[in-house]
Amino acid sequence: MNKLRNATITAVGMYVPPKILNNKYFEKIVDTNDEWIITRTGIKERRIIEDGATSDLAARACQDLFNNSKVKPEEIDCIIVATVTPDMFFPATACLVQDKIGAKNAWGFDLSAACSGFLFALKTGASLVESGSYNKVLVVGADKMSSITDYTDRNTCVLFGDAASAVLLEPSESMEFGIIDQLLFVDGSGKDALHMKAGGSLNPATHETIDKKWHYIYQDGKAVFKVAVKGMADVSYDIMKKNGLSSDDVAYLVPHQANLRIIDATAERMGISKDKVMINIHKYGNTTAATIPLCLTEYYRDGKIKKGDNLILSAFGAGYTWGAIYLKWSLA
Repeated sequence: MNKLRNATITAVGMYVPPKILNNKYFEKIVDTNDEWIITRTGIKERRIIEDGATSDLAARACQDLFNNSKVKPEEIDCIIVATVTPDMFFPATACLVQDKIGAKNAWGFDLSAACSGFLFALKTGASLVESGSYNKVLVVGADKMSSITDYTDRNTCVLFGDAASAVLLEPSESMEFGIIDQLLFVDGSGKDALHMKAGGSLNPATHETIDKKWHYIYQDGKAVFKVAVKGMADVSYDIMKKNGLSSDDVAYLVPHQANLRIIDATAERMGISKDKVMINIHKYGNTTAATIPLCLTEYYRDGKIKKGDNLILSAFGAGYTWGAIYLKWSLA
């Protein structure tokens, strides 16, 4: 069945907490140094929230979106929150955000796909709009990664930060703009290399799980890096070829901000220059579901994205999850 309308991004918003942890901070608490962190990750600093949870990050990003658009909270039909750090298992963080922003006419739900969460949520939200059922879908990527980070683990603690960013999806009868295509994948065999082992039904919280630090992120860095480089680079290249795009046709690669070396490898695979790659990892680190919409919001507000620009959004995360979305920008 052919689509009757496309879902387009019509507004954006973001929130990053004021507290900054730079690399010098980590030199004091673990065996690492500024040069090592920058060389291997590209990260110089990250933000940490001190006064709330993931829903607070998300609500502030949504409020920023409302403050910078003509949209009112009561106009929102649906809220999708992509996160792996929900305030609690239930109610869903989307319910808490709905209440905090006053979106009294919206329904919503959470979506868990780790670092690919925003891409999966964006496609899900687009499908709701394209179906004709809903006209204003708020898609939020938000994570309080500091809540599941072990700050004694030198391999992971330097990587993550807290942030949220939101986009509003609305219908367009013009099929020229919006979410044009996607390639999305999962492979559960990667579960052992990147996970949080406890807290769910498999390993409910006990003194033992806490003592073993199973409620923190575990990552086999070398294993994840190897598959992430290939997965993210290949899927970004594949969606270009699927849609007949050359490197000259792409205005920007909008990659998940996990590691600058992975980002560089993806750009090289696509044949695009570094000036056509959105980068903010140096400022925020890996904010998981928030990284891609953060890039979109910052670059749009800086006047770097133009109406009609071809954008390739791509990510790789725990699960494994990975994918790419071809988006033609519609905001002037």
